[in-house]
Amino acid sequence: MAQWRARLEIYDLARARSRVILQTDLRIEAPNFYPDGQSLLVNGAGRLMRVPLGAPELLLVETGFADRCNNDHGFSPDGRQIYFGHHRENGAEIFTVPLVGGVPQLVSPQAPSWFHGCAPDGAALVYPAARGGTRVVDIYTLSQGIETRLTQGEGHSDGPDFSADGAWIYYNSDRTGHAQIWRMRPDGTEQHQLFADNYVNWFPHPSPNGQDVLYLAYPAGTLGHPRDLPVALCLMDVDGQSRRRVIEMTGGQGSINVPCWSPDGGAFAYMRYA
Repeated sequence: MAQWRARLEIYDLARARSRVILQTDLRIEAPNFYPDGQSLLVNGAGRLMRVPLGAPELLLVETGFADRCNNDHGFSPDGRQIYFGHHRENGAEIFTVPLVGGVPQLVSPQAPSWFHGCAPDGAALVYPAARGGTRVVDIYTLSQGIETRLTQGEGHSDGPDFSADGAWIYYNSDRTGHAQIWRMRPDGTEQHQLFADNYVNWFPHPSPNGQDVLYLAYPAGTLGHPRDLPVALCLMDVDGQSRRRVIEMTGGQGSINVPCWSPDGGAFAYMRYA
């Protein structure tokens, strides 16, 4: 098999197996399914790229001046917009372009802000951010131009994503010692940890059909969310029960940072690294 650095794969839940979509020497990251389920969105070398599933290749998405795109990107629920992160001198900021690409429009009120998800009705964005010149990362929502802080510096909180019905925000937090999976209401109430284990758990993504939550488990003792470690992709039910490790691989940063489920919730995309 030819040498590769990054491999884009899709895991089918019903068949309990993965298929390779694309492998490349470029470090690409963080796949999202397009709203029609026929392509994937990834980033690499500071740009966004579309990968058609029918004939996989890396096709640039026009983002104008934004040539320092990171692995925080996704789609509006109506399928018309791409939200994405781009680095400027003050740090990461959230922008949007039309589905086919175009001139970026700034969305986030301050930097740094890292896009992670949208409410199912499109009324709010959810993202981690640091404010006031500190390094404390908390979860925020943005609705009608108003930013609301949901966590209050109880450790590092990150990786937020809305449940399919919009009733919960899932996220990871290390407030009890190391990163574990939590959830809360969209107004920040009812914050609670779903389970506890020795793994360092990041990036929970509820499925669009409301059946499962996907997350990434690092080895015990891992600090932050680095790249290229032996990790597992895990599934659980929405209450944190029935946890199972479905894929063991080299990965981490870039594997499933943002929502990566197929529109019907029957599959998810991820990155495996050499």
